[in-house]
Amino acid sequence: MNSLAVALVLLAFVLGCVGGGILVALLMRRHAAVLREELDDAVNRLGSTTSALAAATAERNLLSHHNRELSGRSSEETDVLRALAPVAEKLTQVQLQVGLLERDRVEQYGQLARQLEEARDADARLLSTTHSLAAALRSNSARGQWGEVQLRRVVEAAGMLDRVDFLEQASFPAGSGGLHAVDGPAALARPDMVVKLPGDKQLVIDAKVPLSAFLRAQELPGGDGSPSEGSAASERSELLKQHAKALRAHVDALAKKKYWEGTSNSPELVICFIPVESVLSAALRADPELLDYAFSRNVALASPVSLLGILKGAAFSWRQDVLTENARELFDLSRQLYERLGTMGTHVTRLGASLRTSVEKYNSFVGALETRVLPTARRIGAFDAASLASTEGGLPGAAAVDAAPRSLSAPELMDRPDEDAGDAGMALPPRYGTA
Repeated sequence: MNSLAVALVLLAFVLGCVGGGILVALLMRRHAAVLREELDDAVNRLGSTTSALAAATAERNLLSHHNRELSGRSSEETDVLRALAPVAEKLTQVQLQVGLLERDRVEQYGQLARQLEEARDADARLLSTTHSLAAALRSNSARGQWGEVQLRRVVEAAGMLDRVDFLEQASFPAGSGGLHAVDGPAALARPDMVVKLPGDKQLVIDAKVPLSAFLRAQELPGGDGSPSEGSAASERSELLKQHAKALRAHVDALAKKKYWEGTSNSPELVICFIPVESVLSAALRADPELLDYAFSRNVALASPVSLLGILKGAAFSWRQDVLTENARELFDLSRQLYERLGTMGTHVTRLGASLRTSVEKYNSFVGALETRVLPTARRIGAFDAASLASTEGGLPGAAAVDAAPRSLSAPELMDRPDEDAGDAGMALPPRYGTA
């Protein structure tokens, strides 16, 4: 081959290489584009994966934090629940107690309702009884009987006995000084009660009192202490003044009767018993000079409280009088005992003298026995030696009595002449004598 052909071949080879290179370059460019696209896609996927990994990491960290917080909260809640367990038990007990209280409240509410109903019925009965009592007290006879019953209750509360410490409806002629039970229309004076005092003294009590004006005043508004209108208040004040005036007139009537002149040893005083404290207080508010006026007329206005104090004093006087009587009887018995002790001392003195005489006579007998009889007996026994030998110690002797009876040394028990006939004893020493 020639050089041209070689050149052509080389040129064709070169061209082929260049074309192949270009073709390879084109192919490589396409492949590179594909690879670039794949790389971009991989980069994108890597970025999204990185982002997802970062999000997952953050979420994991958050979940771990939440888990730690939940674990802490769970332990705290467990501690709290453990600490609140006694509170839960107490709450359970409180709930049970509240249930019991509620049940008791329902029962007590029912009982309260029944009691209120009973109280309403009792108030209705009391109101009816009060109206009946007010209607009865408007009658003079019923008012007098009621006052006598109240008086008797007060007297019995003071510890006094009927017909022993007081007499009811006793009568006596005016100025007679005697007192006996009601026995006929001839009696000129008849108080409601006569109280007996120590020393045969008496205290006259009258239980009648006017109440008509007072009862009418109590029926007006304000009679029970509630506020009242002007007209009702003025009318009530006027009725209370009439009540005080009626009580003053009753005091004058009692003063004219002069009960103290018909009783024995009675003070110049009659007690006007007023059965209710409010009756007397209302009269004294309406007429402040009523009490002094009654005393000036020898009449004492006494409510149940003051009369009870008076009667308690009388009962105490009776007890003191009984003690005085007992002391007097004890003194008389002591005096008799003292005198009889003196008589007994006389007898004891004479008994001692008799004992002394008996001892002296016994000693004289023993002396005669030892000095006169026994020597002669021994001489007689000397003639029988065998008999004397058989007798151990010879004839027995008798000892003299050296003790003498003790004499009385008390002056009250000394011997007094001619006082053994009776119990007429010696006089008491000055400290035992009567005053």
